[in-house]
This record gives sequence, C-alpha cells and structure tokens, in this order.
Amino acid sequence: MITPHFIITLMTLEHARAISEWDYPAPYNIYGWMPWKQMVDLRVEFADPVLRAEQYASIIYEHGELCGFAQFFPLVGVTRLGIGMRPDLCGQGMGKSFVQSIVNEAANRKPQDEIDLEVLTWNNRAIQVYQKVGFEITDSYERMTPDGNKPFYCMVFRQISDFHDK
Repeated sequence: MITPHFIITLMTLEHARAISEWDYPAPYNIYGWMPWKQMVDLRVEFADPVLRAEQYASIIYEHGELCGFAQFFPLVGVTRLGIGMRPDLCGQGMGKSFVQSIVNEAANRKPQDEIDLEVLTWNNRAIQVYQKVGFEITDSYERMTPDGNKPFYCMVFRQISDFHDK
C-alpha cells in the first residue's frame, strides 16, 4: 500500500461546511457535528471564523481532496489535538500517516509544547493508531459529552526524538 501524503492547510469555509455534514456510523456517530446553520448561529467550534483561523486546520491529500481536520487547542505548555478523518476513509489503513502529519504540524507550531489528545476508552481503533504514532495513555477520567458523562483516556505524545528513533 502506498502511504498517502497529507497536507495541513487553513480550514476554509467550504471545508468547515463539508465537515459539519460528515455522517459517522454508530458507535462513531458521537463524533458528528450539529447542523451547519446551528453551528453558525451559536458561533461554535469551526463555525466561528476567529476560532477556525486560530485553532483548526484542514487535512487534504496532495491533489486537494479534503480528508480530515485537526484542532490545535492551546493549553498552558500543551497543544491538545482534536482529530477527525472523513468517515469513508476511517479503517482504510491511512490513520498512522494521517495522525503523524498532524503531530508534526503541532510540533512545528509550538515545539516547546507537550502534545496530547483525549479519546473515548472504547475507541480501540483510534487508540491503536495513536499508540503506533507514539502516544501513551497517561490518565483516565470521565467528562461530559452530548450523551452525558463518558470515560476518556488522555494520551501524551512521546518526545519527537523518541518518535524518530523507533
């Protein structure tokens, strides 16, 4: 299999609208978004132009096809990643290179920051990809979701030097 090359780019309004319409199958449907008009009316997430410019990026193939997004959420000393792949591409063997490209971008943006992410504890497919890239589970806790409190892992990326030496 040829490893796809992903490009991180500014999230356009067109990309934001398209992402809000992605329909994930159960149980991954928890990762879906509210309707675009509602997001715009509430000025939430990537429907807010300022937040979209500051924290979100589109992930595209070399030829320009939208295949995912990343959020680079700033915490003190930490870049927390939010990651979403287009539903029809999930489970197709591209996850490792997809996530690696996002981690590389986060490290380029703020090289001094630790990089982490949160993942639902039942999402073994994502957890396995994150572990292959170099994330380790460091904590578990419950936090609120649209469906109530759910169990999450916090996963922290190992140092870049460790990542390249493996």
